[in-house]
Amino acid sequence: MASIVPALDLEREMQLMKLFPEPIRLHMLYKGTHHGFQLTTIFSKFDKVGRFILLVYLESGSVRGGYLSKPPKAKQEDGDAFLFELSPHSVSKYSPQDCSNAVVCRPDMLSFGGCLTLQMIHELDYLLKLNLASDESYTRTEWVEGKHTAFVEVELHRVQGAGSVLLTGPWRILAWTEKDRDALKENLVSFKPACQSLKRVRVLLLGPAGSGKSSFINSIRSVMYGQVVLLPNIGISAEGFTKRLKCYDIRSERGGKPTALTLCDVLALGDGETTGLTLPDALAVINGHAPEGYKFQSEAPIDAKCAGYRPEPSMKDKIHCAVFVLDACQVLTYSEGQQTTMRRFHSELSDLDIPQVVLLTHVDQVCHAVQEDVKFVYTGRILQEKVVCVCVLKVRTGLAILRLHFCFFQQMQKAAEVVGLSVSHVFPVKNYSSELSVSCNTDILLLNAVHHILQAVDDTFEDYCPPSPSPLSTGPQHSTSTPVTV
Repeated sequence: MASIVPALDLEREMQLMKLFPEPIRLHMLYKGTHHGFQLTTIFSKFDKVGRFILLVYLESGSVRGGYLSKPPKAKQEDGDAFLFELSPHSVSKYSPQDCSNAVVCRPDMLSFGGCLTLQMIHELDYLLKLNLASDESYTRTEWVEGKHTAFVEVELHRVQGAGSVLLTGPWRILAWTEKDRDALKENLVSFKPACQSLKRVRVLLLGPAGSGKSSFINSIRSVMYGQVVLLPNIGISAEGFTKRLKCYDIRSERGGKPTALTLCDVLALGDGETTGLTLPDALAVINGHAPEGYKFQSEAPIDAKCAGYRPEPSMKDKIHCAVFVLDACQVLTYSEGQQTTMRRFHSELSDLDIPQVVLLTHVDQVCHAVQEDVKFVYTGRILQEKVVCVCVLKVRTGLAILRLHFCFFQQMQKAAEVVGLSVSHVFPVKNYSSELSVSCNTDILLLNAVHHILQAVDDTFEDYCPPSPSPLSTGPQHSTSTPVTV
């Protein structure tokens, strides 16, 4: 499953924000290239209440669109509606002259007056056509493209108030220097499990298809090697690319000694109990029965008849921590079936006293500021009721960046809710994907997540195994998350 990323870049998003008198934030509901170019699908995405922005990306590079202050109905008055055009260095706004004709909605058409119209092509009922014009419904747009204007994308966004804000510093403290990166790396290299009878910690990665499980393994190896490396089992598939149980030792350097961390990859979680990794198979892996390289088959669950089955697994064969890997671009739209599956896994793992952590991937695709530099991932604002901070209105750019960070914090909260854990168990990461070289800040974010995974394991071992000294107890203090207050 590919990430659904808005085509709206930072510059144009900030242009849009200038059209509103109050701080707003956007939440994408529909994207044509992902959901299909059908008008019925667009209509199904409108909530019963709310405000919305429709964006149409033209082949010419221009972006045209309209704002609705209420969900569309047949023909309704909407004095607050407006049209707009986003150009590379300017934005134009067109107010309605005839409010009764501001928005026209029919089963086969959604139109802003007669200026911007999306209409179904009846001969090809799966296609949309775009008509642009200039008429008396709105201030003269001077749009002359006419009928069947070529476009490449259509998006629908919900417009939400950003609320009153309180400017704040980082809500998790993390240092971003090469010295701190090296300290976190050394922590991993020198780590020894708190359980004396165990030399290596096996961490199982669980998540929906496309969430970034295999990419996370590749990224951790890249951090340790100091260069981006590629594993052969990383790819894009609607059902997920990994089909077998595969375990990867994390080495201190290329060709170096293995650290005490082993990352285990399995079949992706599905939508409900009939697809993807089943709970019985997952428990067989977690309890150490499943052999390395086992190919998952929905019609043939892991049992004693499987080649290599371990009837009496030792401690070293079992899984010592489960990590749910979720996509920040998808987490707000995971289906009920997917959420039910993950919560069921969480409940069963909790009964087995298996520590659990959530990794939130693709964070750079959610927030433009984080895309520029991942160190902004823990910087932003916290929503506070009845708190007014007038000074933020003076700096439009800063306000836009902070708005984006608040949206990202929603992803953190939702990720915790989807699995059934607290926000303190959620750690955002950026996997290496298109990069050709590693970067210090991305390394730190990845190593910080690994640090907390190993800490969660040691915290659990403290109650069940004889203790042994662990470097984590003397690790960098800055890498420990601070409580999040909302």
